[in-house]
Amino acid sequence: RRLAAFGLTEPDGGSDAGATSTRAVRDGAEWAVDGAKTFITNSGTDITSLVTVTARTTDGVSAIVIPADTQGLTIEAPYRKMGWHASDTHGLVFEDCRVPAENLLGEPGRGFAQFLSTLDDGRVAIAALAVGLIAGCLDECVRYANERTAFGRPIGSYQAIAFKCADMATSLETARLATYHAAGLRDAGRPYKREAAIAKLHATEAAVTAAREATQVF
Repeated sequence: RRLAAFGLTEPDGGSDAGATSTRAVRDGAEWAVDGAKTFITNSGTDITSLVTVTARTTDGVSAIVIPADTQGLTIEAPYRKMGWHASDTHGLVFEDCRVPAENLLGEPGRGFAQFLSTLDDGRVAIAALAVGLIAGCLDECVRYANERTAFGRPIGSYQAIAFKCADMATSLETARLATYHAAGLRDAGRPYKREAAIAKLHATEAAVTAAREATQVF
């Protein structure tokens, strides 16, 4: 098994995905890449084999494939995050990082456009992860509410707790339906950019609310 990383976000970019300062200069039969990326998923695992990065070239922003063991590529220590620890996330630094000219992915100057299409897939995946988080919160809350007793009754029998579980169940269904709808359009080869964005927005916000409410049940 091998993993590949997707290097788009930069330290000064934030939500502006197109803010690319990393540069790639053609030097004979090689590209020399200099710059930095941040919050790059799957970039430091034992089975990560390569990272595809956006870099500014003379033709615009291009996509270049860089093997993980390339000299000049530094994989920084993993970020200390509050959650989602299963997601391996690092910063990457490129210092005169050289790869063969054929490592250019697709057409020169089309790298950002290529990455945008990948982001739509990612939005559906993030929505699906959020749906799983909501489901986990709901399952644990229902289990605990049936086990924990207060004043001689399971706390789930009190409306203050039951309403929280009901809201989670409602959010779970709507988030799941939005995610399935976006994924179904994608699998059918139909446009799904808008639906992917809707699914990600709704599911992630619902997941944050579910996690917050779950702490109140416990």
